[in-house]
Amino acid sequence: MAETFDVIVIGSGPGGYICAIRAAQLGFKVACVEKRATLGGTCLNIGCIPSKALLHSSEIFYDAAHSLKDHGIEVEGIKLDLARMQARKGEVVAANTKGVEFLFKKNRITWLKGEAKFIDTNKVEVAGKAYTANHIVIATGSDSMPLKGVDVDEKHIVTSTGALELDKVPGHLVVIGGGVIGLELGSVWRRLGAEVTVIEFLDHIAPTMDADISKSFHQILTRQGFTFKLGHKVTSANTKGDSVVLTLEPANGGATETITADVVLLAIGRHAYTEGLNLAAAGVEIDERGRVKIGPHFETNVPGVYAIGDVVAGAMLAHKAEEEGVALAEILAGQAGHVNYGAIPSVVYTWPEAACVGQTEEEVRAAGIAYRVGKFPFMANGRARAMGSTEGFVKLIAEKTTDKLLGAHIIGPEAGTLIAECVTAIEFGASAEDVARICHAHPTLSEAVKEAALAADGRALHI
Repeated sequence: MAETFDVIVIGSGPGGYICAIRAAQLGFKVACVEKRATLGGTCLNIGCIPSKALLHSSEIFYDAAHSLKDHGIEVEGIKLDLARMQARKGEVVAANTKGVEFLFKKNRITWLKGEAKFIDTNKVEVAGKAYTANHIVIATGSDSMPLKGVDVDEKHIVTSTGALELDKVPGHLVVIGGGVIGLELGSVWRRLGAEVTVIEFLDHIAPTMDADISKSFHQILTRQGFTFKLGHKVTSANTKGDSVVLTLEPANGGATETITADVVLLAIGRHAYTEGLNLAAAGVEIDERGRVKIGPHFETNVPGVYAIGDVVAGAMLAHKAEEEGVALAEILAGQAGHVNYGAIPSVVYTWPEAACVGQTEEEVRAAGIAYRVGKFPFMANGRARAMGSTEGFVKLIAEKTTDKLLGAHIIGPEAGTLIAECVTAIEFGASAEDVARICHAHPTLSEAVKEAALAADGRALHI
């Protein structure tokens, strides 16, 4: 006889494990299915957490070699111990995944180890055993998007997974894709000494961000030593010995050319992961891009089956998945779970960081909304000067008549932390004046946000 739970969550990534924990807090008997040997999904194991560990370590290495002398600190004989850096990354990952395992035990969540596949609408099979539940949540996340003509071997041609595990710094790293993953991992290996070339199909990098941010980002990374080939596509990548020869051509057609790399990182995006779930057995519908179709409360077309996170439409962000997991658990408990998709921040963890929330200027203009823009450079911020991190700016967009804050875009030091204030402002329908009237401690980077809000009304004080 099949063991029965109130809620079974398939996948233990940020959306899945948070949904499971919140459901358990609300009194449900919960199980979570995970096929990996450790909990946490892509994010904790081979994504967000290990990449941030390497980003931070590579920043320290670069600063020690290039920036400490500006602060009066002389360091000689700097050398890279990549094996130790990679080992530290592994320690960070282990601490996080073990933390999730502890939370499962604390909340009496059953970990079903193995792959789940639907038997029918309320029953799944895991490792040869059947389990039933009143509510089944699909939270299986996403996988790296493939590209025709570029065959991944995770050695010479890698996805983000392989790029996090390199045992030596490549002489030349070619990144296919100018989005978040490519720019972050390109930054890691550039700081450690690699020559980095980014090939992007569009005519600009960071395509989902505000055009001003994208343009500044391009300039800053170019100064850091990145080479960009924009408006180009890769048609093939062939491994020859220890090298990879890529063939590319202009996106709009034209003469082909070749580039030789030691390592190629394929980072053109991610796609919903539903392989092996046997969704047909439950009758769950997917859309033309392979994502699970859901309604306004995360329900699929099958009663009792739900989906959240990367496997459904929307931004593929860990924190978005977490918010959906909490909201769904509360809805299942009869509460009013809700996610405001207009107030979901996005961050690129390069240095400087880039962060945004709300609408871009291009989106506001396309919607025919009258608006005002306030910008403030970190060059004019006292704390940024003291830190020696003056690149970038804060840009706020406000509706012209009501002054309601529509979007916030930051490129500069600690942008990922600074954006939180703007998320709060948008969540509560604040105006640019509301942000401007809040007292910000001096000297802090957050004063740049206040000054940008003042600038939206033409009264910035420090420029």
